[in-house]
Amino acid sequence: MAANSPEPGVDLDQSQFCCSVCLDLFREPVTVPCGHSYCRLCIEACWQRDEEAEGRYSCPQCREVFQPRPALRKNITLAEVVGKLKATGTKETPLSVELTCAGPDDVACDFCCEARSHKASMSCLTCLASYCGFHLAPHHTVPALKTHQLVSVTVPLKEKMCKKHNKLLEVYCHSDRSCICYLCVIDEHRGHFTVPASAERATEQMLLNINQIGVQTSLQNREHELKELGKALEDFKQVCSRTAVDSVDKIIDLLISSIQTTRILAKQMIETREKLAVAEAEKLQLQLREEIAKLRKRNGDLHKLSLSSDHIHFIQTFPALSTSCESPDLPPGAVVCPRESMAAASRSLNDLKSKVEGVLEDSWFNFSATVSAVHVVLPPVPKTREQFLLYRCVLTLDIQTAHKCLSISKDQQQDVGVSCYSRYASYYVSRADMFESVKQVLCCEALSERCYWEVTWEGSFCAVAVAYKDIGRSSSSSEFGCNDKSWSLECSKNAYVFRHRSEKKVVSGPLTSQVGVYLDYRAGTLAFYSISKEMVLLHREQTMFCKPLHPGLGLKDDVQAKLLKLW
Repeated sequence: MAANSPEPGVDLDQSQFCCSVCLDLFREPVTVPCGHSYCRLCIEACWQRDEEAEGRYSCPQCREVFQPRPALRKNITLAEVVGKLKATGTKETPLSVELTCAGPDDVACDFCCEARSHKASMSCLTCLASYCGFHLAPHHTVPALKTHQLVSVTVPLKEKMCKKHNKLLEVYCHSDRSCICYLCVIDEHRGHFTVPASAERATEQMLLNINQIGVQTSLQNREHELKELGKALEDFKQVCSRTAVDSVDKIIDLLISSIQTTRILAKQMIETREKLAVAEAEKLQLQLREEIAKLRKRNGDLHKLSLSSDHIHFIQTFPALSTSCESPDLPPGAVVCPRESMAAASRSLNDLKSKVEGVLEDSWFNFSATVSAVHVVLPPVPKTREQFLLYRCVLTLDIQTAHKCLSISKDQQQDVGVSCYSRYASYYVSRADMFESVKQVLCCEALSERCYWEVTWEGSFCAVAVAYKDIGRSSSSSEFGCNDKSWSLECSKNAYVFRHRSEKKVVSGPLTSQVGVYLDYRAGTLAFYSISKEMVLLHREQTMFCKPLHPGLGLKDDVQAKLLKLW
């Protein structure tokens, strides 16, 4: 029974054997004259700091000052107790595990030794001090301290203090929109509209909740956009681009194969023609040799007959020798120049080469423009007129395209108006590129980037348009907006009408005599804006352009129009 009975002992609070500076079990404990004990290294570090600052030495706990610096002696009894605690494997106090040293951006505990201050976790608005977890313990155990108001540490307490009265900021002044102490209320803020900080917090908390909902919504939208962008990017890299590259390889390989097949056929054709021509020439050579042999024999017979003195023999023989011995199947002048005939074939191939290169050049431009217009993320669209003006461009009206009734200024080629037909008919009659059936004109510049320009007019009607260079010239379908090669905003005193492929769309907006045009060629965006005191969007068209665009103007009989100078 005696063997099973527990040994008598005393429960020890391990925190009693911890250094108040490092909050760990004592390491070589020493005792100062006031009776408090510390690790030797901890108290020496504190006194060294005191010596550098004031030249006085004090106890970190009770703040008793010692002069001169006392000699430190080892507390043998305390060292033995701590040694036994360590030998029994007693775990360290949880408080010491949770404590961390204060960093440069942290609020330090006001009661820790300055040489090794720990990060404060709570601030007491009654004591006006900040505490780490260890030094905060009395506020949870001492009855007089339990009534103190504790708050989480966010900023140093000095930032919550009134600089004038050194009192805690507890009041909010709506008049000056600042936090003040209660002495400020009866001082320089007398008569101002003030409320307790808690009341102002409650009001702003509602606004915070509203803002938080907005932020959460924006966050969800951005997260969704990020997710969609990730999918689009992955699809673009793995599917779109890869498929396009494979398509390029396949199509170019087919073109190369077709050209190589054409090369083989051309060579075979030349070789076959060469064999036939050589056979014909060799046959002709044999005939010519036989003919030459006959002619030489005839020539010899005639010469021999001419030397004969026998008159009867001469008369009887000459008739047979006087007939032609040439072959009737041999055409005269059958020999041609083979170099010239083959040169014609080479010229024909050169013509083919030029045509193919022209087709490739046109196709390559369309291909390049199409590829350049591909975006995973589009650049931001301008929102203010100042931002639009960053893309302003210089435009000049092309006299070569102007209808014969249009008069264009010769200096800047930016003003256009309708003039008398008879006066300008002879001037324009020889211009092959002019519009014949509608009063309109194109600009010289071909646009394939981001561009912005403005047009102003006086009169009843003006069409502000963009079109491909190869738009028709002679028929009524060549009018801007009446075909698939032009886009037009028709402006009148009563309304705006957008037209493309002869389809009309009435556009609402402020009626002004000045219109801005924004073109983002790569993004396929064409937008028209009404310009007055502010910039108002009239119509935005989203499409895919395949050729450079030329700005254009269409006029009625009583209209003057002008491309504005924006620089």
